[in-house]
Amino acid sequence: MNPRRLSIAYFTNTEVRAGVEEHILTLLRGLDRRSFHPYLICPPALIELMRADIPADVEILPLNLVEPTQFGAAWRLARFLRAKRIDVLHSHMFRSSRLASPVGWLCRVPLIVETAHGREDWRRGWFKSRFVVDRIAGRFVDAYIAVSSGCGAYLAERKGLPQAKINVIPNGCDIRRFSEVTTPPVTLKRALGFRDVDPVLVVVGRLEPQKGHSVLLQSLVRVRAEFPNVHLVCVGDGDLRAALEKQAGALGLTEAVRFVGYQHDVGNWFALADVVVLPSFYEGMPLVAIEALAAGRAMVATAVDGTSEVVIHEKTGLTVAAGDPSALAGAICQLLRDPAKRRDLGHSGKQWVRDHFSEEGQIQKTEQLYLSLLPKLRPLMIEDVDEDSSQPAAI
Repeated sequence: MNPRRLSIAYFTNTEVRAGVEEHILTLLRGLDRRSFHPYLICPPALIELMRADIPADVEILPLNLVEPTQFGAAWRLARFLRAKRIDVLHSHMFRSSRLASPVGWLCRVPLIVETAHGREDWRRGWFKSRFVVDRIAGRFVDAYIAVSSGCGAYLAERKGLPQAKINVIPNGCDIRRFSEVTTPPVTLKRALGFRDVDPVLVVVGRLEPQKGHSVLLQSLVRVRAEFPNVHLVCVGDGDLRAALEKQAGALGLTEAVRFVGYQHDVGNWFALADVVVLPSFYEGMPLVAIEALAAGRAMVATAVDGTSEVVIHEKTGLTVAAGDPSALAGAICQLLRDPAKRRDLGHSGKQWVRDHFSEEGQIQKTEQLYLSLLPKLRPLMIEDVDEDSSQPAAI
């Protein structure tokens, strides 16, 4: 009789689909089913957004657990962890981990992991900014995954979490998915009301303060002074949409900017772009940057945290200081003036992500971390999923 596979439960309490959720989907799709049995625990609203991309063999627990006072939801989580004999409870971001990790500890889950996806500049006030709760909740966490070296430094230096618990595993993407889309659908540019010769900037991200869309709109005024026919496409949705549309109108940019909402296949939108822009104030390891470079697009980004590990100034793109519309406009204009430079940066960027940010690398490193941190479990044998094979493979 073959020993069972390791049961891995991924937990998040967010209700939007963005980079964190794509990270989770990468793991759900890619975990080696001979060794691991994945589960997903998340709010019903997020399930609906991701349902088409969740593998059929992933068992899902719809659960809204966002506040410590939701004792009924915490009890449901505990019952699930016990019933499914979960070996690894893997939460994403502190807002999720602070609730799930203590429950997992009380249920004696052998390994509790938290992935940090970036700094939390939203935290204000004396108490929150000192990360007291993080260090208390961290007593229930066996290991942290930081999605970039910058993120790892933030956990150790700002939050004061034990360095020995921190493991850097960069985000990855399906490079083939983006590298194969080199031209957008013929009708896409015209459907937006653009001429074939008009240069196009694309920004992909939630319409939230972190992402810096307001700064990009300010910079676009400067860019249009030199390139009056340039257009900006904002891919993504969020709470700031109405405010950003109003800002675009006040700046005289209504005809120059298109807000197209969330788009499932961003590859076509990258292919539309002459330049992809990422004007964020902070990032952990932006999946958008990895995907855009995989698509061979030239990028202008802000030099923040993990972004600088992907978009390397004058090597895979151009970087500027966050919050500086003039510098952002100058970098965009530099690339719009120089098609050869755009091609060179796009080529170098594609090779850089192939070498450092593949989803295979992300998955394998995460699997290795699980196995290396479970030394107290009996030696594992991979459960044989090939009915024609008579012998299981040993790890």
